[in-house]
Amino acid sequence: MRMQDKIVVLIGAGQSPGEGVGNGRAAALLFAREGAKILAVDRNLESARETAQEVTKQGGECVPLTGDVTSEADMAAAIGFAREKWGRIDVLHYNVGVSLSGGDSKLQEFSEEAFDRVNAINLRGYIMAVKHALPVMREQGFGAIVAISSVAALSTVYPNVAYKTSKAGMIAFTEQVARQNAEFGIRANVILPGLLDTPMAVDTRVRQWGTPRSEIVAMRNAKVPLRNKMGTAWDSAYAALFLASDEAQFITGVALPVDGGGLLRAGD
Repeated sequence: MRMQDKIVVLIGAGQSPGEGVGNGRAAALLFAREGAKILAVDRNLESARETAQEVTKQGGECVPLTGDVTSEADMAAAIGFAREKWGRIDVLHYNVGVSLSGGDSKLQEFSEEAFDRVNAINLRGYIMAVKHALPVMREQGFGAIVAISSVAALSTVYPNVAYKTSKAGMIAFTEQVARQNAEFGIRANVILPGLLDTPMAVDTRVRQWGTPRSEIVAMRNAKVPLRNKMGTAWDSAYAALFLASDEAQFITGVALPVDGGGLLRAGD
């Protein structure tokens, strides 16, 4: 029960259509199993409700709430809802990301519209959620912020423009927040998932490329040094659990790769 009675605002608690479980839903389930109360925020309210139902089935407490990360007002409302209901916010977990479905591409085919859309979702939404969570955390004298970036931010071979730049921006912003809020007892860390078998990562490519899922899985597995097999949403969720918990009370400003050694292939 590492999260006993902690209040977690989880932005991006639903998931994309496809097989398996996504990062947000896995994190919600894991946090709840460890005793947390969850505000499950997602643009797709039905998907947030599905997450909440899964949590409830396992004996946890989870409230679904609709919220679009491209709207500052929605981020402010989510923070306000959690504070009004539970009186505090222990953890803000930002778990939203889009690439191909946002129109991302290589530079030669890249567009202003794709840049604006992907950055509004991946980076600006994160900034606005943190903007409204920080006053609450400063007043109470504690809080943990955990965000999902990507190893794409550090990879020199990742091809698409907006996803890479937005996820790199998340790292820089997290470091800034960590340094400027340490004196208030607030920690901020970011997770860099590598190749994971999630609906967003795999099934989106199935739809975009028209390629069988088995082929995409095999292609991605071959790129992972550790056992030649992708990780899952549970791998990123366990990393988030650690960074959000008191076990990580002396850790802030860290960018933690969860990638099966993927970044080690940079010299290949």
